[in-house]
Amino acid sequence: MNIMLFHSVLGLTSEVRDAADRLRAAGHEVWTPDLFEGRTFDSFEEGMEFKEEIGKDELLKRAVLAAAPYSERGLVYAGFSLGASIAQTLALGDEKARGLLLLQGTSDIAPSAHVDELPVQLHVAEPDPFETDDWLSAWYLQMGRAGADVEVYRYPGAGHLYMFQDTPDYDAEATEATWRVALGFLDSL
Repeated sequence: MNIMLFHSVLGLTSEVRDAADRLRAAGHEVWTPDLFEGRTFDSFEEGMEFKEEIGKDELLKRAVLAAAPYSERGLVYAGFSLGASIAQTLALGDEKARGLLLLQGTSDIAPSAHVDELPVQLHVAEPDPFETDDWLSAWYLQMGRAGADVEVYRYPGAGHLYMFQDTPDYDAEATEATWRVALGFLDSL
């Protein structure tokens, strides 16, 4: 599978590179565009501030330019937190998308979004301050209306960035459970 993996608001950190290596070891071709052009952050707050400086439109432009050379291959879009929201936006706009793997994040869905049974898998903490229950319920219904085939996996007690070892959110058990399910999902595409 060809996977375009987008980083979180912390930037293209070692955790994202390790995730890409794990996907490659499972037989996938993976690209990890650096939307922050080399900047990484130790705190969520610093990363959010930098993201705001760049702006959502510029981040999406960078993501589209990174994915464009490979989109003809039929990409699986994937991402962590901020990267998941970017991956979702790109996947819903790419008729050749093969799948969408969302790790700790979602995004708004345009009312005009339509896909043909796009396989989507979401992994998120429970509770998650950025992905509240009300938000996720509405998101799930909207994705279904858009034509996506959605699976949601919740991890009680895990923090928002629970797959990132260098954060206080890290949860080893939830991380391994996520990888087991996500790798199975990718193999099914």
